[in-house]
Amino acid sequence: MNDMKEENPFTLTFGKPPASFITRYEDTNTIINSFSGNNPISQTYLIEGIRGSGKTVFMTSIANELKKTGDWVVADLLPQRDLLDESANRLSDIVRSHKQWIPSGMSLSLGGTKLEWNDRSLAQDNISIMESLLNALVKRKKKVLFTIDEVSSGQNMRDFGNEFQILVRKEYPVFLIMTGLYEDIHSVQNDKSLTFLLRSPKIRLSGLSGFQITNQYESLLHLSPESAKELSELTKGYAFAFQLLGMLFFEKKASETLEDILPKLDEMLDDFAYRKIWESLSETDQRVVRIIPDEGIKTKEACELLSMTSSVFSKYQERLKKKGIMKSSTYGRVELTLPRFSKIVQRYP
Repeated sequence: MNDMKEENPFTLTFGKPPASFITRYEDTNTIINSFSGNNPISQTYLIEGIRGSGKTVFMTSIANELKKTGDWVVADLLPQRDLLDESANRLSDIVRSHKQWIPSGMSLSLGGTKLEWNDRSLAQDNISIMESLLNALVKRKKKVLFTIDEVSSGQNMRDFGNEFQILVRKEYPVFLIMTGLYEDIHSVQNDKSLTFLLRSPKIRLSGLSGFQITNQYESLLHLSPESAKELSELTKGYAFAFQLLGMLFFEKKASETLEDILPKLDEMLDDFAYRKIWESLSETDQRVVRIIPDEGIKTKEACELLSMTSSVFSKYQERLKKKGIMKSSTYGRVELTLPRFSKIVQRYP
């Protein structure tokens, strides 16, 4: 399609902000305004969404916006590692990268596992190291944003969460954003050791703006408004499908049509996202999903096909809605949120 050898503005890399990034203005402003206030409403936010919904990109965009102000530093933590150790190491990296931030008489060992004052090594645990480094950042009037992508429950998260609460009580300017699937966020919030997260605001990512997708396709793919809208509607606002369809359409040959690239779209949706989503569902959840066509179905008809009462069906409907797979539309209908999911799952055993 593209004779000028332009660089493809779309990407398949999960979590990487693409050139064709679509801003979630309302949700972005909600978090930034909350964190930036003199008396923050909350110092934690949870971002929940299905695989491929853009959770990591959204969190990264917020972190980047905060860093632009010059008042913030960001410590990205890996949930698979010891989070307290990770926190001490990342704060050490941040302070060490700005030599003028290191207080007089303090030196940092590689990895942030040791502090030295006036050439005298002090044995300190990670919590003491974190507080010493936070004090150095506070003197520079810096706020600290910790980010954890794809969080999961466990002792590692409990230890970090309990220490984070202590830092908040001590009035350190620390903030936390975590992303995760519905079931993982639910598990973390309901951990008895992490009850403060029950009061933390949660943003459940919905589909991207169809208006913005249409504009992006029209501009980046040089399409007519009508053709761009057709592609936009095909994605159903699913962030990964927006990137994937854009990439395939950008690279298609002049002789190829949309119908020609749909099989490749299905293959890649299956390989990168849908099979993992499908395997995370219970057998009954899978039964429910299978009978719903791409255009949706009346709830009454779905109950008849499944031989379920409306009350039983509503339980699975609510669970699939929380997982980000189903939504209720007008006139008593339900619809899958994922484009072409209904067609693809028919091929699964």
